[in-house]
Amino acid sequence: QHIHAGEIILTYALSKTVELFLKAAAAKKRNFQVIVCEGAPHFGGHAMAKSLAEAGIDTTVIHDAATFAIMARVNKVLLPAHAVLANGGLIAPSGSNMVALAAKQNSVPVVTLAGMFKLCPMYPHEGQDTLNDLISPSSVADYSLMGDPVLSEVEFVNPVHDYIPPQLIDLYVTNIGGFQPSYIYRLLAEYYHSDDWEAFE
Repeated sequence: QHIHAGEIILTYALSKTVELFLKAAAAKKRNFQVIVCEGAPHFGGHAMAKSLAEAGIDTTVIHDAATFAIMARVNKVLLPAHAVLANGGLIAPSGSNMVALAAKQNSVPVVTLAGMFKLCPMYPHEGQDTLNDLISPSSVADYSLMGDPVLSEVEFVNPVHDYIPPQLIDLYVTNIGGFQPSYIYRLLAEYYHSDDWEAFE
């Protein structure tokens, strides 16, 4: 019910949840097109596009820098979730915030797919890097370049995830229904006892 015939859907990088969601819609004989951002520097979008194309879905891969240019043609953005925070914000693959900002600028709805188990009682201000990790910069710059005296003074940062504020998300689709970001705190209260939250402190 969230994907209609003739729509152009944009998604980012690789997500098994988004992939199965799109394949389920295609199985209902709905013809739609999917645009996949490649998700540099790990390029998970390539595997995502291959899988969707093999399922018979009309799929196009674009590089991340083309997101804003292509957004005017898009009907809906589907983003995966690493975690959904208590304020309705989203922790998603690094680069997703750029996609959400481009969608907001073009008034394209952003829909996030998240199971209830991804709800988290943490808030984004509880630590500068809430639920984030910095990994090796080798996928951003080759270590052989570090011999350059100029580049050796450059700090390379390679975060795994982005934080997307709730005002950039239009709808969370979960296994129990769809909810606006402002309702997430109610879901936390309904499905998790406050004693369970202590595990995150």
